[in-house]
Amino acid sequence: MSKTSTNSKKTLLSGVKPTGKPHIGNYFGAMKQWVDLQNNPEFTGDKAQKFFMIADYHALNFIQNAAEMKQNIIDLALDYLAIGIDPKQSIIFKQSDISAHTELAWIFDTITTMPYLQRAHAYKDAEAKNKEISVGAFNYPMLMCADILLYDVDIVPVGQDQKQHVEYARDTAIKFNHIFGGEKDKDNNPTSPVFKLPEPMIMESVATVPGLDGRKMSKSYGNTIPLFASYDEIKKAVMSIVTDAGLGAVAADGTVSDGIPKNIYEIHKLIKPEAELKPLYEANKGKYKALKDALVEDLEAFIKPMRERRALLAQDNDLVMQVLADGASRARMQAEKRLAAAKQAVGVSF
Repeated sequence: MSKTSTNSKKTLLSGVKPTGKPHIGNYFGAMKQWVDLQNNPEFTGDKAQKFFMIADYHALNFIQNAAEMKQNIIDLALDYLAIGIDPKQSIIFKQSDISAHTELAWIFDTITTMPYLQRAHAYKDAEAKNKEISVGAFNYPMLMCADILLYDVDIVPVGQDQKQHVEYARDTAIKFNHIFGGEKDKDNNPTSPVFKLPEPMIMESVATVPGLDGRKMSKSYGNTIPLFASYDEIKKAVMSIVTDAGLGAVAADGTVSDGIPKNIYEIHKLIKPEAELKPLYEANKGKYKALKDALVEDLEAFIKPMRERRALLAQDNDLVMQVLADGASRARMQAEKRLAAAKQAVGVSF
């Protein structure tokens, strides 16, 4: 029976659903960390494999329009390239191009109980809101387990609120290995485990990015600043930020007497060192317009290079298609090896 890879390379995987335009909360909450990891000497060259997935099958729970889905997929591939994911260093691929994902998910379905799936945060949230839940939405953790376990993943970079995804993958690997992993040793561990146990890489330093209204930045709240926004879009968004004193009191005219406008400052410090911001905010206490103007200019300086790089990439549709085709070919080689081992373990492959 095939055992999990003993390759000394570290493998990491992450991905995003193609469900709309990314915002700066997506970038600072996850995407920036991907680029940092890709360029970290510990994960460069032959030291690691890096998979960045476009989770289009997961997106079917939200997008059920063919033209919209196609455009979203292309847009997300462009987003990956524009932020600095390098297809020469990393593997960018589309989930639906690798049939092993859905095939392995079905195998996992057969050893998974409904009460276990009912523990998923997304299911609980939908149930609490009395939403009608599709089979795909209910069952998405098993497809996510397949996404992770197919690639012998060591590390899954996630925020604290996504840690459960990796816990589900670990639970499923342990259960599968126990049932189908051959004889047991003296400690009752399978002698031929099929799946490696992934570890979450929790981005502890990543704070929740506030939206324009002070709540978490989220498409569902409509409080976002698009990651590739134009100057006018940036200005419109920043000028609509709800201002509050944060550390001080707000006077009747809306000025701040002894604090800083928290919602503005929390976004501003994402793109500029606090050592540079403090003098600015001290000198402009109570001057919301001046602080918002400064944030507009700093956001424009931060976003403009990525926006221009994305616009240039968008002119070459063949390049995007080639990146996805190459990524699918490289990802498929790894995924099919692990699927073959799973099929052999359960007895359907001779």
